[in-house]
Amino acid sequence: MIEVPVGEHASSPQFAGRRQRARERLVEQAPQACWLLLTSLPNVAYLTGFTGSNAVFALHATDPARDLLGTDGRYVDQVRDSSPDLEVVIDRGTLAAVVRRLSKDAGQVCVESSIALGDWHVVCRELGGPVSSLDGLVEGLRVVKDEWELATLERACRITAEAFAVLFTELRPGLSEVFVARRLEQIFGDLGAQDRAFPTIVGSGPNSAIPHHQCSPRTLQPGDLVVVDAGALVDGYHADMTRTAVVGTSPSDWQRQIHELVLHAQSQARAVVMDGVPVAELDHAARGPIEAAGFGPQFSHGLGHGVGLAIHEAPMLSARATGSVCAGTPITIEPGIYLAGRGGVRIEDTLVVESSGARVLTELPRELACIG
Repeated sequence: MIEVPVGEHASSPQFAGRRQRARERLVEQAPQACWLLLTSLPNVAYLTGFTGSNAVFALHATDPARDLLGTDGRYVDQVRDSSPDLEVVIDRGTLAAVVRRLSKDAGQVCVESSIALGDWHVVCRELGGPVSSLDGLVEGLRVVKDEWELATLERACRITAEAFAVLFTELRPGLSEVFVARRLEQIFGDLGAQDRAFPTIVGSGPNSAIPHHQCSPRTLQPGDLVVVDAGALVDGYHADMTRTAVVGTSPSDWQRQIHELVLHAQSQARAVVMDGVPVAELDHAARGPIEAAGFGPQFSHGLGHGVGLAIHEAPMLSARATGSVCAGTPITIEPGIYLAGRGGVRIEDTLVVESSGARVLTELPRELACIG
């Protein structure tokens, strides 16, 4: 049983430090800007600590005292507790209310490039003038995690691995994919998670060959491969893990073959992870053995991605991606082989890049387990 502290959050000085780093980047990337307007909820949470479902944050380029956080009346108590050092605007029309406040100040307003089109029109209407966009400023800050973030993510990953271990003792023929997914999510909660990190994937038999299969009423049958891809959510941080098993009998030769190949590919990629390694090189380390065995087309997605306040965040690991991984960055390594109409295998772990290697956070045996 894993005990997770309740109500433990990053401190206000940590959030103030993040805002200052964002301010410095804003001045570097957009010297003409007076404000950076953020509507992405993970980015707002990263800079302010506020995690409500309606939030807008305006970061001033030079004066922390003028930063402005907006939400609505449902979150009066929450925003007071999470962001006591920020001025807050409470208004159901949150974006318009915040922008109207900014319109009283001279200076250029930048919005993050991920803003929704409708929100863009609101900003332009309220400002009555041109608006510029800025790409990836806060996302870039989020790539390397601080000690609190890594400790929180580690708790989410430990809960995930322990929940998988419990689930695999319960699986048996006749259970539906939907039942298995809901049962795993129940175990996450029993172990202290706040929620699932993303919609749980359970693919059995031919459905295991669909990388992002949506759970169905199909029941597990003897001889099925079953792929379970899931993660726990703890204090806003997302774990991600996949294991593959065979239901009710020993694996067939073809099942054993593709599982051993995926396991080897994942091991090869994990072995070369370290600070400064190009992301394309990581992808090649896993994809190379799979392609050499003739299954290249059946490995149909990238090798992995960053995780944190979002389940998919920078860096993205693929053959076409650019850049390198940095120490302190959590990433997933998740090669797979998918044989349409027959079945598939994926093995995935979340790990943290370190100066001379990697530390696996979702530690659980990767062998092809026989369940039920």
